[in-house]
Amino acid sequence: MGYKVNPSDEVRFDGSLISPERKRYVLLNKPKNYITTMDDDRDRRTVMDLVANATSERVYPVGRLDRNTTGLLLFTNDGELAKKLTHPKHKVRKLYHVSLNRKLEKNDLVKISENFMLDGKMVFVDAISYIENESKTEVGIEIHSGRNRIVRKIFEHFGYTVIKLDRVIFAGLTKKNLPRGHWRLLTEQEIINLKML
Repeated sequence: MGYKVNPSDEVRFDGSLISPERKRYVLLNKPKNYITTMDDDRDRRTVMDLVANATSERVYPVGRLDRNTTGLLLFTNDGELAKKLTHPKHKVRKLYHVSLNRKLEKNDLVKISENFMLDGKMVFVDAISYIENESKTEVGIEIHSGRNRIVRKIFEHFGYTVIKLDRVIFAGLTKKNLPRGHWRLLTEQEIINLKML
């Protein structure tokens, strides 16, 4: 039987006081060749190895980045917030820097910007543009979809190969002052901003 406990209640197990787990929020700038999973039966490096010392509470990745994708990955033990950040109806902003094997043709950029069908489902791209002062192989794309490998699939659908994929913005969080492979705790203001999304 379940029993509701108020924050002011004292709960003991085998005589020891149990305190509620504090909510933690850790932001990682993920490097390549790490998989987004809690553990791996093939002994590959996981993102959990990188945030092992971030907090004593057990945190989980919010969404996924595939092995070769770099950039922002949030970890938390706040299940309610994680669910909100991953559900497409909340339209959480994700901005990627994409490096392609060849120049993105202007007509393909236009086609991608308009909604289109991919694998029997509609794809909604919020924004796409060439990256200023860079070659036309460098593209910024903003989406809110959580579909697996969606950014790579979008470009493959139009005949391009993604050479590098880097998530530079996630839910208003940026990589500013966060080197690749490093993590930091979110500020109180960042946490408030996430909860207000």
